[in-house]
Amino acid sequence: MPETNMITTIGAEHYLVLSAILFSIGMAGVLLRRNLIVLLMSIELMLNAVNISFVTFSYYSGKVEGQIMVFFVMTIAAAEAAVGLALAVSIFKRFKEVNIRFFEHLKG
Repeated sequence: MPETNMITTIGAEHYLVLSAILFSIGMAGVLLRRNLIVLLMSIELMLNAVNISFVTFSYYSGKVEGQIMVFFVMTIAAAEAAVGLALAVSIFKRFKEVNIRFFEHLKG
């Protein structure tokens, strides 16, 4: 059996394709699901896809700004998760189900 010396290098294109796939899956989850927990997980998936893009561009450009931006995105994601879970608990206590359509009943 002949020996091959094919070394596959992972380039920026691979990371960006991964980021696009993850973002698309997250967007599909946001658009198609009505469960709040699934919606929050889909938003987190989209934010992580953006983080992969930031780190990729930062690494391949040799600048640190993209990696710094990831910390801001992670902070926003943590705040979003905390507020979203608080809303989910509030909806569950009132309606015994977590569904997006119950948000309109939280006004009063």
